[in-house]
Amino acid sequence: MNTKEALSIYEKLASMHPEAGCELHFRTPFQLLVAVILSAQCTDARVNKVTDKMFTELSTPEQFAALTEEELIKHIYSCGYYNAKAKNIIAMSKILCEKYNGEVPTDFDTLVTLPGVGRKTASVITAVAFDRPAVPVDTHVFRVARRLGFSKGNSPEAVERDIKALFPPEYWNALHHYMIFHGRYICHSRKPDCEKCNLVSVCPYYLKEKENTGE
Repeated sequence: MNTKEALSIYEKLASMHPEAGCELHFRTPFQLLVAVILSAQCTDARVNKVTDKMFTELSTPEQFAALTEEELIKHIYSCGYYNAKAKNIIAMSKILCEKYNGEVPTDFDTLVTLPGVGRKTASVITAVAFDRPAVPVDTHVFRVARRLGFSKGNSPEAVERDIKALFPPEYWNALHHYMIFHGRYICHSRKPDCEKCNLVSVCPYYLKEKENTGE
């Protein structure tokens, strides 16, 4: 696939998901960082239910840094993996207070040094909180990118590299939202809803499945 072909698919994705955007609720980059950490192996809807209440009581790095893990777990228990998440959020908050004046760093390489922050999380913060080009690769982006032929990579890092090579940077942020919405609402993992998709004529996954079933 070349960039011209990829951008044609981009336009179709954009027309299918005009409402695409970050579904996590937040008011500050720090709140988004907490929400993204909580979203690991958890739905955005569940995270929002937790943070909508929690952020009325706790909203700054200073407040989170002062908590014990047991105190934070009481707030985030329903998000799953609460022990690791509580430990990372508190440690991350302490580092922000001690080294960055309570501010979330804007530099990607600095973000990934924070506890609980990998490439995907750092990319979300870069793209959503700071509106800088980035390609966060979650399970939806990974699946959709491979199905649409944007990448054959077998790791999130490989898919990220392929997308960045295929699309100009000014497309990255919107593209990742389009792919998340496409994966979340149409191109499901187990049973994609191809009848609702405008991409079947150019989708390698669909065309291969159609060939395999002899349709």
